[in-house]
Amino acid sequence: MHRMTNAHLSKHGVTADQFVCLSILFEKDGLTQKELVQSATSDPNTIRAMLVLLENQGFIARDVHPEDGRARMVKLTEKGRQMTELMIEDLGPVRDMMSACLSEVEADQLNRLLSKIPKSMAKQLFTKK
Repeated sequence: MHRMTNAHLSKHGVTADQFVCLSILFEKDGLTQKELVQSATSDPNTIRAMLVLLENQGFIARDVHPEDGRARMVKLTEKGRQMTELMIEDLGPVRDMMSACLSEVEADQLNRLLSKIPKSMAKQLFTKK
């Protein structure tokens, strides 16, 4: 799945992992980098490296948080929003191939079960010890 997604996204100059960041921002724009790290259940260094690449491509902009000068706000640019919409559309065949092997009930169950994983991981990764 990951390789196929990367292949479909390569013409847009992004990886599947970078697309995760873009799609999170597409759903809820204007997150801090810390919030993006938590939403993507990734580590700060990985997210920062992806954001630098996405910023260089003009897909996102990072600005100083208006209330916390140490935090950075991440927003999609207009180009980033348009490209993310296009990538979501272009990934339709990948989604279709994945769903073709499952009944609607199985797909719902799989989505429900898979949604538990990032929630559990986020709790473990971001809970202070």
